[in-house]
Amino acid sequence: MPKPLNVLVVAEESAGIRVLRALAGGGHRVTAVVTSDSARGPASSVRDAARQMGYDTWPAGDVKDPSFGDRIRSADVDILLNVHSLYVLSEEVVSAPRIGSFNLHPGPLPRYAGLNAPSWAVYRGEAMHGVTVHRMNGGIDAGPIVFQSTFAISDRDTGLSVALRCVTEGVPLLLRLLEIAATAPEDIPQRPQDLGEREYFGKGVPQNGVVDWSRSAREVWDFVRACDYAPFVSPWGCPRTTSDGREVGILKLTRTGEPCAVPSGSIRANSGSGMLVACADKWVEVTKIVLDGRVLSPVGVLQPGSRLHVGDG
Repeated sequence: MPKPLNVLVVAEESAGIRVLRALAGGGHRVTAVVTSDSARGPASSVRDAARQMGYDTWPAGDVKDPSFGDRIRSADVDILLNVHSLYVLSEEVVSAPRIGSFNLHPGPLPRYAGLNAPSWAVYRGEAMHGVTVHRMNGGIDAGPIVFQSTFAISDRDTGLSVALRCVTEGVPLLLRLLEIAATAPEDIPQRPQDLGEREYFGKGVPQNGVVDWSRSAREVWDFVRACDYAPFVSPWGCPRTTSDGREVGILKLTRTGEPCAVPSGSIRANSGSGMLVACADKWVEVTKIVLDGRVLSPVGVLQPGSRLHVGDG
């Protein structure tokens, strides 16, 4: 018979809530949930969800403190699951659980290590993405791979939809990990990463968060949809441009496929609800903008015949 595990969950965001729901009634004991005080965006926080399920909650910042490892050992934690933590865990914390600590990373390692992998994949026009469960060690997203799942990215995807797909694909991987850990922890797969293929992404936002209309329509479209996490707060913010000296956020746009032969950034009226803007090769239709904190139609704001600032800063 598998032995129920004492599981410490370090989690944030909707991914953390999904993992807690998957663990509920699954036979394992959640020792505690290490999380922050509140959520970003309209969703309930992991803290609220954990308390509704009857779990103890511990402060998220504790994972940075080496002495927190003593608390983990005294609680007889068998395994730690790290799901979108806000902090880098201390090495003493990572090594404290009896079986080990494991991270759910929203990207295919080793190619997409670091932050905001779903957005980077959309920005770069990737056709495939993935999610990885790996054993944690002293490096960031560098430990041996336990399980990995890949999936296609479509032209309809945004940063948010790819991030959510990572959770959908990733939660079953964590459950598989627990199943093996409960019966034969020595059989947990551990495939070393080829760090020669590793690429690490930090906190920076591509193009300084500014739409560069001198790029192709495809590149502009990829950037805008990579930033799209509506109705949640985007980790990259809203892509910015400048119109008649005013900063305007480009919230939604679509490709038209229509070639253009005017300077990049030129604005043209459209028969629909949006406004056309010229990129290096084709027109795109801007359908939703942000001005002074308000979400608006671009009609009446972007003036036909004028030109948006071209460049990345």
